[in-house]
Amino acid sequence: MAKINDNYLKLPGSYLFSEIARRVAAYSASRPEAKLIRLGIGDVTQPLPPAVIAAMHDAVEEMSTAAGFHGYGPERGYAFLRDAIAANEYAARGADISADEIFISDGAKSDCGNIGDIFSLDNRVAVCDPVYPVYVDTNAMAGRAGDYDSSAGRWTKLVYMPCVAEHGFMPQLPAETVDLIYLCFPNNPTGAAATCTQLKMWVEYANETGAVILFDSAYEAYITDPDIPHSIFEIEGADTCAIEFRSFSKTAGFTGTRCAYTVVPKALVRDGTSLNALWNRRQGTKFNGAPYIIQRGAAAVYSPEGKAQVRQTIAYYLNNAKVIRQGLSDVGLTVFGGENAPYIWAKTPDNMPSWEFFDLLLQKANVVTTPGAGFGPSGEGYIRLTAFGDANATKQAIERIRASI
Repeated sequence: MAKINDNYLKLPGSYLFSEIARRVAAYSASRPEAKLIRLGIGDVTQPLPPAVIAAMHDAVEEMSTAAGFHGYGPERGYAFLRDAIAANEYAARGADISADEIFISDGAKSDCGNIGDIFSLDNRVAVCDPVYPVYVDTNAMAGRAGDYDSSAGRWTKLVYMPCVAEHGFMPQLPAETVDLIYLCFPNNPTGAAATCTQLKMWVEYANETGAVILFDSAYEAYITDPDIPHSIFEIEGADTCAIEFRSFSKTAGFTGTRCAYTVVPKALVRDGTSLNALWNRRQGTKFNGAPYIIQRGAAAVYSPEGKAQVRQTIAYYLNNAKVIRQGLSDVGLTVFGGENAPYIWAKTPDNMPSWEFFDLLLQKANVVTTPGAGFGPSGEGYIRLTAFGDANATKQAIERIRASI
């Protein structure tokens, strides 16, 4: 008789965003006339940049001819895209990352979840709290997390690093030794952005202890402060202790077309083994690469036209963030984020539980948000809003919230 992976049975009832969808569906069924505005799930709303669309059209035409047809591509991704990333994202910022350290994929979420394949189940894992659920759930599925303590809202084997307002939502170095450290800056969900000094502390810790930092910088394009680093590889020594995840989803609107990349430096070695080689072996076995048409579209992001168009889109979403920050502040809520990130992290009024405030906004304002408790124990008492909505809808949502609380 086949046996299942019973680690899945230890997972809480549902994935955070599945539970949000369930509650929204139930409310919509009871109030079909309600016009909901969604500021919860971080899905973009603006169309792909024209330069990207043009490049994809050209690639489709290529694929229609025998001479231009592309089947299986290189397992690391096409050189034209990896070269463009290395030059524009890393060399331009003084980071020494080469094209053969870049792996193109179909999403940062996939890579963040799959990176655990190359690490032992014995590794001790540290996560920020609040935390993007994928980091936690995928380690639980693999068996690194232990058991779920529903009373505490956490896993018994994971090391939680509280990120609270008193410390600017920055994690502190763990008191116990850990092997894998998930960091996300600009942060999802709090919107906090780490300075060079703060990241240097983590790089030094990882190099001293032999830990590996799994650094999610999917939102780096939203950084407006020139003193905030966009990549962990801007920090000296990071190439021997860090892996970085990037995405085109929130920068160029690829949430529906799927394209991202992961950087694994060749200098990163553990147990005498190159992690670059291990990840290449994993990808070569389990992944056949992002489509040629999509990679051509991603490469167009780095054309002069593409860069200008992406900047316009980022500015559009950052203006939404400003509207949300100001509107929530005007009704007396304490608000964080939204300046170097597309996420706004707001404290609930009168210490109201976050799911209760979520339901209040859903039912009274017809606005969908994300309850902070879904991101971990330290997220209780907060909600997350995203700036990825339509500008007019975002303004209307804030007006509704102002009238409801």
